[in-house]
Amino acid sequence: MSSAKLYNAELLGLATSLAAYPLDESQLQRGTARSPTCGSVVEVGLLLDEGGAISRLGVKTQACAVGQAAAAIFAAQAAGKSELEVTAAVDAIEVWLAAGSLPDWPGFAALAAARDYPARHGAILLPWRAALVAFAARG
Repeated sequence: MSSAKLYNAELLGLATSLAAYPLDESQLQRGTARSPTCGSVVEVGLLLDEGGAISRLGVKTQACAVGQAAAAIFAAQAAGKSELEVTAAVDAIEVWLAAGSLPDWPGFAALAAARDYPARHGAILLPWRAALVAFAARG
């Protein structure tokens, strides 16, 4: 399989957009997720509102372009999302990876070609999984 289909201009552009979501000390809830298949790591910091939804977030990645693009897609739409919504997104992504329908997360279609690359599946899930770890850190 040619990686040119996977590493297109849209995906690479998303990977570079993460600078808009710096990780800082005000994001008290932190979570990290690592892909066992490729070793990519995503750390997410969340600041939650009174209702427990994401009000602000930061992201730090040591990931392939797919993992970075997934983190950018997550970050761009995460504000206002609850733990339940992030959990539902993880479930929908897992179904999609197993040949289901594209998840209903704005911008996710940019990752559509990555489904054909099983070694990248873990990287796709990293930001959502890291966010769930951060939600769990609320105490």
